[in-house]
Amino acid sequence: MGALCGVTHFDACDGHGYLHVLRHGHMQVSHPVARDVPKSLCLEEPSLLFYPRPLTHRFHDENEAGSDFTCARLIFDGGKENPLAKSLPSLIALPLRRIPGLDLALQLLFAETRQARCGHRLLADRLFEVVVLQLLRWLLDHPDEAGMRPGLIAGLSDPRIARVLVALHEQPGEAWSLERMARQAGTSRTVFANSFRRLVGQTPLDYLTGWRLALAKCRLREGRPVKLLANELGYANPSALSRAFTAKVGQSPRAWLSENA
Repeated sequence: MGALCGVTHFDACDGHGYLHVLRHGHMQVSHPVARDVPKSLCLEEPSLLFYPRPLTHRFHDENEAGSDFTCARLIFDGGKENPLAKSLPSLIALPLRRIPGLDLALQLLFAETRQARCGHRLLADRLFEVVVLQLLRWLLDHPDEAGMRPGLIAGLSDPRIARVLVALHEQPGEAWSLERMARQAGTSRTVFANSFRRLVGQTPLDYLTGWRLALAKCRLREGRPVKLLANELGYANPSALSRAFTAKVGQSPRAWLSENA
């Protein structure tokens, strides 16, 4: 992270999402392989750019003095399969003035990224997390304006569904039945199941399976054996986890890891 000047490339093949904050100056960003994002975007005022998933983008700074700009690479638990990353648009571009409460965090953030001081990287990382959290709050309050599709963010906008989603993410290894989820939401099974599917775009049990397997992929890359992951992720035994993994991914955990290590 740090000041940006000239032309800088962020390639999708790196496998990361990014958060960019322009505090001063003008900047043009291009997307060479544009699909659901503009081919080119010009930033004329202090702005925030959020790429939750890998997407190739390039910055072109025409200001000779350089723009006041800082960047952070994003790593979601579960990687690109993280439900939050999957539920967000490919790009969120917002003027900073639209997001209340950012000023103090950004003042500290830019102060830390201007010079190397003891602990500056750790503090800058925490400040970027504050910015991301404030952005996510804005998305929860403005889902239509942000172009949110069914997914985690839409589910979190409903207090009853949010209680269940938070519990599933914090305790993926618990024995979550539809009945238990409905009790957590404080509603009937039918009302809960219908509301969950409408907001999140999946059945509750399909969502839980997807989250567990996203975590399994992340842990496998870290070197964790299937034998330990099974209990951690709520499966009766390693064979049950392997069957669920193969059914969802199309490969056994071992075969998948050999291609994605």
